[in-house]
Amino acid sequence: MTEIYSDRFLKDILKRAKRVAIVGLSGKETRPSFFVGRYMKLRGYEIIPVNPAYVGQEFMGAPYVSSLADVPEDTDFLDIFRRSEEVLPLVEEALARLPKLQTIWMQIGVIHEDAAALARARGVDVVMNRCPKIEYQRLFGELRRGGFNTGVISSKL
Repeated sequence: MTEIYSDRFLKDILKRAKRVAIVGLSGKETRPSFFVGRYMKLRGYEIIPVNPAYVGQEFMGAPYVSSLADVPEDTDFLDIFRRSEEVLPLVEEALARLPKLQTIWMQIGVIHEDAAALARARGVDVVMNRCPKIEYQRLFGELRRGGFNTGVISSKL
């Protein structure tokens, strides 16, 4: 099933988010998760990098943590760079551990209807099969600078 998300819904999520835990954030500069993490950090989000392979290292000044068990409780946005079949346990743990969680975002190609239903039943917004970096660029006029027609009308230059 393809989810349809309104621009207002996505924009509201991106505006309210402050602390973003990115599960699967790579330390390799050529990986999509690195691009997303770096972009969001440069846009003012606090990034919590979650990847056991990089514990002891930092991502743009933030120490990597090994799992959601090490993510601060006031994290409000969870971005998942994992295969769809790995999502449900992550969502269950996040819902149990993160009382301030407002959004669960699954990256492009990542869809898990049961996990989404569980989160929505708890009042958490869910986005599947989308990239927050791409949506941010599209909704806040940054793609236009590169000559892309985003379909969003704005008076910003």
